[in-house]
Amino acid sequence: QVQLVESGGGLVQPGGSLRLSCAASGSIFSINTMGWYRQAPGKQRELVATITSGLSTNYADSVKGRFTISRDNAKNTVYLQMNSLKPEDTAVYYCNLWQFTTTHNYWGQGTQVTVSS
Repeated sequence: QVQLVESGGGLVQPGGSLRLSCAASGSIFSINTMGWYRQAPGKQRELVATITSGLSTNYADSVKGRFTISRDNAKNTVYLQMNSLKPEDTAVYYCNLWQFTTTHNYWGQGTQVTVSS
């Protein structure tokens, strides 16, 4: 079994920055993809950014140039540095882990990010 624990959400003013962290524990295989998704009220969950264990990254167009995803494979931890935040970035952010070996998908409990003045 795999557990994902997120941290770092909160309230920030427009133009501000936040850094999210997600630590994975349990049966983690070396080849996997970790990422961040978000869900705003009344909207579907959407991809924000992903990063493979080989450090290939993918971003939603809406966050390119503002958000940076990174990971520490030794710690099974993924980070999301969010800069130049906008009110439309307000959402619950979910950490995700997909394991190549088992094709299992895991989700964290979510962390609220609110961008407001």
